[in-house]
Amino acid sequence: MSIRLLLIDDHPIVRAGLRAVLECESDIEIVGEAGDAKCAIGLARKLRPNVVLTDLLLPDTDGVGVTESIRSQVPDAQVVILTSVSEDDAFVVRAVRAGAIAYVLKSADTDLLVSAIRSAAEGRVQLSPRAAARLIQDMRSPKNELPLTDREREVLREVAIGRTNKEIARCLYIAETTVKSHVRAILDKLGVQSRTQAALVALRCDLVSLDEIQAA
Repeated sequence: MSIRLLLIDDHPIVRAGLRAVLECESDIEIVGEAGDAKCAIGLARKLRPNVVLTDLLLPDTDGVGVTESIRSQVPDAQVVILTSVSEDDAFVVRAVRAGAIAYVLKSADTDLLVSAIRSAAEGRVQLSPRAAARLIQDMRSPKNELPLTDREREVLREVAIGRTNKEIARCLYIAETTVKSHVRAILDKLGVQSRTQAALVALRCDLVSLDEIQAA
């Protein structure tokens, strides 16, 4: 099944370039594109994409606002931020806190961008140890015991090291639908909007280490 992708960038030439690159991938279908946040949010509601690839800086709002709106209105859509700022920048931190599952630097190779889109479609968390450390430092939540069942803790640990629902199901010998139910419960209990945010909570609470994430 192809990945339904929505492109968001205020520069038409950038969107054209991204479309030209991504349409070469047989499993990626670009279902729409937008040059501003208002249009993008409306298209996301209408088209229900699997993945939204958005620039961090837009004319009417930033990628943080877009991420927050899309994640709240189309929760099944995963947001990937495309940015020219470094992973230490406050904008990137805010975007992940708003619900973005990943970010890609505009200087990255095409293969990395395609990999990030595919990983996002699978719900796979991908964060470098440096970015994770920066994001954890920024988190304001206290380092409390996780309010999760033993099974939910197992699922969260698998999410944090970057496994998909299918991989988690195989690893824990449970149905994929059961994994999805556990993930929804985990997000609700932790009060977060995305798997990436949940993974950061797992790191902060020592359920998983940066070394384990890097080795996964």
